Amino acid sequence: MKLIHIKLSILVAAFISLTSCSSDDDNTSDALTGENNVSLEFDNSMNGDDLILGTSTYTNSNDETLTINRLNYIVSNFVLIDEEGNEFIYPKDESYFVISEENALNEVVLTNIPAGKYVQMRFGVGVDQEKYQQGAEGQGDFLQIAEENNMMWAWQAGYKFLNFEGTFTAPSIASSTDFKIHMGSHGNTLDNYKEVTVNLPSTAMVSDEMIPLIHLEVDANQILDGEHKIYLSEAPVVMVDEVKSPQIAENTSTMFEVHHVHNGEGGHH
Repeated sequence: MKLIHIKLSILVAAFISLTSCSSDDDNTSDALTGENNVSLEFDNSMNGDDLILGTSTYTNSNDETLTINRLNYIVSNFVLIDEEGNEFIYPKDESYFVISEENALNEVVLTNIPAGKYVQMRFGVGVDQEKYQQGAEGQGDFLQIAEENNMMWAWQAGYKFLNFEGTFTAPSIASSTDFKIHMGSHGNTLDNYKEVTVNLPSTAMVSDEMIPLIHLEVDANQILDGEHKIYLSEAPVVMVDEVKSPQIAENTSTMFEVHHVHNGEGGHH
């Protein structure tokens, strides 16, 4: 009988020890402190295929076959949302970026992000009216970056939020024909700025030692072949268009999805 009590005492002690260790581990993992960078990688594709400029062809549900020569777009106003719903708003004056496939601009690095467990991200496609109305002098370095990457009309017309170009054929157009889709707001009369919220499939952990990489898959097929069907055979050039331009803006806002999150230590992924 005494032997049974001794065995039970040993089991209880072992259980308490394991529980204590587990609790300590949990407390350690919860104690994220400091700040660090968050890297965002924009991986451009066409309906599941890698986007390769100038050579590959892609056929959409409009029965049009495209060769893409340019895919540039503006992303902005990043907000990271943690598991409790708290939002970290990235400093606005630093929150405008060009993604350009032709110029190999596919990564955005957000700096000095406070430690936390982030489960969602919100950002804009384009430049919001508040920023634009600051005038050319209020744009900082971003104005030159946009100009260098073919993302500006004349200043009074504003930014191109999307610059999508190439050639296409269609059942009614047998010879290769140029297309240009330049979407953006036009002054303050036509506002095509859109916000996107994406869920992270796993938590992005930020701390002094943790630098997450958030990998976004961007399906450029959505630009023409999304909720709104845009037929190049009807209009191979779309710029200032009060009907098609807002439709393209809505389509473009749906092309972003987070594929995975990699939590690296010390900048290693």
